[in-house]
Amino acid sequence: MASNNGGLDLGSLLGGLLGDKGGGGSAGSVLTSLLAAFTKGQSGSAGGNPLGGLLEQITKSGLVSQEQVESWVGKGENKSLTPDQVKEALPDVTLQKVAAESGVTPDQAAQDIAGALPTAVDKLTPDGEVPGLTLDQLVEQQKL
Repeated sequence: MASNNGGLDLGSLLGGLLGDKGGGGSAGSVLTSLLAAFTKGQSGSAGGNPLGGLLEQITKSGLVSQEQVESWVGKGENKSLTPDQVKEALPDVTLQKVAAESGVTPDQAAQDIAGALPTAVDKLTPDGEVPGLTLDQLVEQQKL
């Protein structure tokens, strides 16, 4: 997919939403690595909608329940995701790879995913639904 977003991917967008614009925080880096693990070899099963594709993948994998995703997207309170849920749902090799790519321990990676994912999804869905936007449109919407 050709894009004009300067090489920004969904993980970078999520990291930016979490305040990792300079790359200094580990949460954005961990989310970027996690997304790469989930989307490797896939061409966006949600019709080119990267956020919809992400939510579909993390639900199918068992990382989160549909109820959790709906709470993050909806306008009410976000249901939490715990580091233990992350550790249970992700294969050890995936969590270790995500951690190594992010320069953190697997425990820290699980903690970062648990803390950052609900917030990032919530910020990308301010109207209570997954926007049917391309990555470029999501970036423009967030003015990153």
